[in-house]
Parts: sequence; C-alpha cells; structure tokens
Amino acid sequence: MAVEPLSEKETEDRLAELPGWSVDGGRLTRTYRLGSHFAATALVVHVAQVQDALDHHSDLTLGYDTVTLAVHTHSAGGALTERDFELARRVAALAPGHGAE
Repeated sequence: MAVEPLSEKETEDRLAELPGWSVDGGRLTRTYRLGSHFAATALVVHVAQVQDALDHHSDLTLGYDTVTLAVHTHSAGGALTERDFELARRVAALAPGHGAE
C-alpha cells in the first residue's frame, strides 16, 4: 500500500466515508464506546490482530468501556496515508460486531 502523504482533499474525501472518525493533531482518530470493560478489551484484541495483519499500528488506548485509536504513518513523516485509512476502514467494519458505538 502507498505510503505517500494524502492531500487535504484526499483526506477529506476518505473521512466522509468513515462516520465518527476525525483528524486531530495530524492523526486519524476515533473513540468507540462499548457496553462493558470486557467488550472493550475484546475489541482491542481484535484491532491488534488487524494491525498485525496490515503491519500498521495505531496508538490504541483502552478505557473502562472505551477504545481510542490514533494513527498516522511514521514512514511518511507522520502524515496521513492510505495505510491509515485502510486500518480505519477495517476497524470500522469490525467494531459493530463488538457492540461498539
């Protein structure tokens, strides 16, 4: 997958396809709320598996009933790339299966 930085327009277009995601401090971010700490922990484990499969890792924060992701691409100078959005799309697809909102 490309590691070229996305333009502002490309970033906006991709964000429009990912409800709940935003750019904060140059990172693609999202916080999910779940029904319990166990459900949040299960989501973290599932996200970790996806990250390993993509060989692209976010900052992943587990709260009591929340999971927060923040990602950018180090090899692109900390810019947002298609790799970040691919990770976000995969997380967005699996999160509802864990009851995440």
